[in-house]
Amino acid sequence: MNIPLSAEIHKEGEWFVAFCPEMPEANGQGRTQEECLENLKQAILLLLEDRRADAREKNDQGVVLELT
Repeated sequence: MNIPLSAEIHKEGEWFVAFCPEMPEANGQGRTQEECLENLKQAILLLLEDRRADAREKNDQGVVLELT
């Protein structure tokens, strides 16, 4: 599944720093823009997995929807 998200990248000294306005808890950094965006992507994926785990714990009906 593809989910289009925005990324804002800024250069701070020798580092690139990025964040996603749609998911402000996630951010990334790296020496290159590519490394920075990959780190942001990994942060977003970890955040989504954490949210999914929280939702499954709260799911009283035990129903899980798998999207492939």
